[in-house]
Amino acid sequence: MLQINNIEVIYNKVILVLRGVSLEVPPGKIVALLGPNGAGKSTTLKAVSGLLRSELGEVTRGSILWEGHPIHQCAAEEIVRKGVVQVIEGRPLFRHLTVEENLLAGAMGYEGDGRRIKDDLERVYTYFPRLKDLRKRTSGYLSGGEGQMLVIGRALMARPRLLMLDEPSLGLAPLLVQEILEIVREINEQEGVSILLVEQNVRAALALVDYGYVMENGRIVLDGPADQLAANEDIKEFYLGLTQLGERKSYRDVKHYKRRKRWLG
Repeated sequence: MLQINNIEVIYNKVILVLRGVSLEVPPGKIVALLGPNGAGKSTTLKAVSGLLRSELGEVTRGSILWEGHPIHQCAAEEIVRKGVVQVIEGRPLFRHLTVEENLLAGAMGYEGDGRRIKDDLERVYTYFPRLKDLRKRTSGYLSGGEGQMLVIGRALMARPRLLMLDEPSLGLAPLLVQEILEIVREINEQEGVSILLVEQNVRAALALVDYGYVMENGRIVLDGPADQLAANEDIKEFYLGLTQLGERKSYRDVKHYKRRKRWLG
C-alpha cells in the first residue's frame, strides 16, 4: 500500500536528516516506527504526507509510492485526498473552535453531502463518546487526553485509508495511553484502515503492531515482526530497560552504547 524506497531528506538544502530509509505498510496492517528523539521518525511521516515543504525540507533521493504511484512530489492536500492522513505530534487544534467544529474541519478534504458528514460525525463519536459530551466546548480547554482523541477523530473525518500517528501517547497518563491505543486497534480492525505509528513507548507499541522498524540517526537499523522485536536482546536492553536475565536496568547505568554488529548488517 505504502512503499518508501531508499529516501534521502534534506532541510534548508544542507541538513541531511534521512539517509536511505526504506519501509512498507501493507494493506490493513499496523506498522510501528520506533527510535529515540531526533532519529528522523517525524520527518519520515512528513515526507509521506507532503508537509516537508512547510519546513523547507525536501525528498532529494529515492521515492515514496502509494498504491504503486509516486506521491513524494504531490501537494499535501492532494495526498490527503488520496486517503493518506497524518496526525501531527503535539495535538494541534483550532483552539478557538468547538470540538465539533474541529471535527468538521477534518471533512474539508472531500466533497460530500450533509448526510455523509453527519454519519462520519456519529462514527467518530462512537469511537470517542467523550467527544460527543464535549462537542460544544471550546477545544482550547480540553485536557491532553481529550485533545488527542479530538485530533484522531478529526483525521477520521477525512476517511483515511492510511492513518499516520505521531507520538499519540506523548504526555498522557498510562491509562489514557492504553485507552487511545485500544481505540486505534478498533479503527484498524473494524474499518481496515492501515496505520503507521511513530511511538517512543516501545512496550505499548509492540503490543499493538504487526511489524516494526527501528530508526536511529536517520537510518533504519532493525526491523521485523513485533514479537521478534520484543524478544530481541538489544530492544530489551536499550528500549525496554531489561537485561538478558529479565531484570530491569536503570538508564543511569546504561552508558552510551555501541550497536552490536548485527544491527548494522
